[in-house]
Amino acid sequence: QVQLVESGGDLVQPGESLRLSCVVSGLPFSRYGMSWHRQAPGKEREMVATINSVTNSTWYPDSVRGRFTISRDNAKNTVYLQMNNLKPEDTAVYYCYVPYINHWGQGTQVTVSS
Repeated sequence: QVQLVESGGDLVQPGESLRLSCVVSGLPFSRYGMSWHRQAPGKEREMVATINSVTNSTWYPDSVRGRFTISRDNAKNTVYLQMNNLKPEDTAVYYCYVPYINHWGQGTQVTVSS
């Protein structure tokens, strides 16, 4: 059974950093592209980062490009999201996702507030 377990969410002040982790089990992790998404209250879920399984190429929307970095450690079956210079508009529940099998994690809350 595939499981995605996110961690690392917290309450931080604007300008601070956080690193989210997502540990994946139940599938050959290195073979799958991964992505991070977020959903703020009253808004649709949006993708904030994706990483390829073969070339480790990445993509980000303009809203986070230059501040967020996705990476993966295939030895640890883990995908990370490093978030720097956080802004109040980054407040959301952040989800780990395996696009090829349409499988989501349970989410981790990130709150950016002074």
